[in-house]
Amino acid sequence: MEVQLAKRLITVDEYHTMAKAGILTRKDKVELIHGEILEMSPTGKKHRSTVIRIENNLKKLFGKKALISVRNPINISDLNEPEPDVTILKKSDDYYHNRSIKPNDIRLVIEVSDTTYHTDKEIKLPLYASAGILEYWVVNLQKSEIEVHRFPEREVYKRIQIAQHGDSIELSFCQKSIKVDNLLGKLS
Repeated sequence: MEVQLAKRLITVDEYHTMAKAGILTRKDKVELIHGEILEMSPTGKKHRSTVIRIENNLKKLFGKKALISVRNPINISDLNEPEPDVTILKKSDDYYHNRSIKPNDIRLVIEVSDTTYHTDKEIKLPLYASAGILEYWVVNLQKSEIEVHRFPEREVYKRIQIAQHGDSIELSFCQKSIKVDNLLGKLS
C-alpha cells in the first residue's frame, strides 16, 4: 500500500518571515499560491513590453482616479498572495503603505500570458473568482486577444468576453472603455 505524504503548507505570514530572514530574496521570482511557493515564469521581451504598454495606457485613462499596481502582491487569503502583472486598485491616500492589498481593494486584475496561459486560466482564474475579484483579464499574447472575465461565482466567472484588435473593452467598474489595440500594440 502506497503512503501519501502530507504537504506542509506555508502561510502568508511565514512567507513574509522567510523574506525578512533572507531565505527568499528579490532574486527569487516566486509567489504564494495555495500555501505553496511557486516559481514565476521568466519574463520575455513581448511580455515585458505588453505590461509596460498596459500600465501606461491605464495611467493615461485613469490619471489620479485609480492606482495602477504592477507586479505587486495581493493578499487573497492566509495561503494565497499572488503577484499579478497589473492591478487596478481603489484610491488609497497612503498608497496601501499600512496594510495589504485585499480583494475588496481591487477593481481589475490583469495577467499577461505568453508561456503562462495554463497557469493563468487553471490556477489563477479560480483563485481570483473564489476571492470575489469582480473582473479578471487574461491577455493572451499567443492569440493576440484579451479574455475578459466578469461576475465571479465560486471558482468561475459567469461572463467571458473575447476582445481582439479593433475592439474596445468597457470597464465594468466605471464609465470608461479602452481599445484593445492600445493594450496589445499593432498587429505584427
